[in-house]
Amino acid sequence: MGQDSTELQQILRDTRTVAVVGASDNPARPSNEVYHYLAEHSHFQLYPVNPNISDIDGTAVYPSLADLPVVPDMVDVFRRYDDLPAVLAETLALNPRPKYLWLQQGLWHDEVGEQAKAAGLRVVMDRCLKVDYARLIGR
Repeated sequence: MGQDSTELQQILRDTRTVAVVGASDNPARPSNEVYHYLAEHSHFQLYPVNPNISDIDGTAVYPSLADLPVVPDMVDVFRRYDDLPAVLAETLALNPRPKYLWLQQGLWHDEVGEQAKAAGLRVVMDRCLKVDYARLIGR
C-alpha cells in the first residue's frame, strides 16, 4: 500500500471512471476542490456520491455506489475513518468490482486495506488524488 511514483502513475493512467464518495457541494471542503480539479483537468469520468445532496454545480450526485450507472474503475473516498468499513462493503458489493480503492490524504485503515486487497482491489491510502494526478500525469 506504499506505492512508488511508477505504480501510482500506472494506476492513474489505467483509471477511466472514478466514484468520489463523500463529494461535497461546499467549496470550502477538500472533496469539492478535488472534484472540481479532476473534472476540469483529468481524463476521468467522475461520479460524485453523497446521499445528502442532489447535485454539484448541476452535475447529478448519486446517493450510493449501488446507484451509479457504471461500476467505476476507482472508488476515491472522502469519509471519516469510522465510515470506511461501510464504504468498503458497498464497494465489494459492486459487480464487477472496481479495480482500485483510493483513501484520500489523512485516511488510513489497515483492516479495510487488507480486506480490499484480499478481495482483489489495489489499495492506495493517505494520498490526495488531485496532488498525485497533477504531479504524475499533469495537464
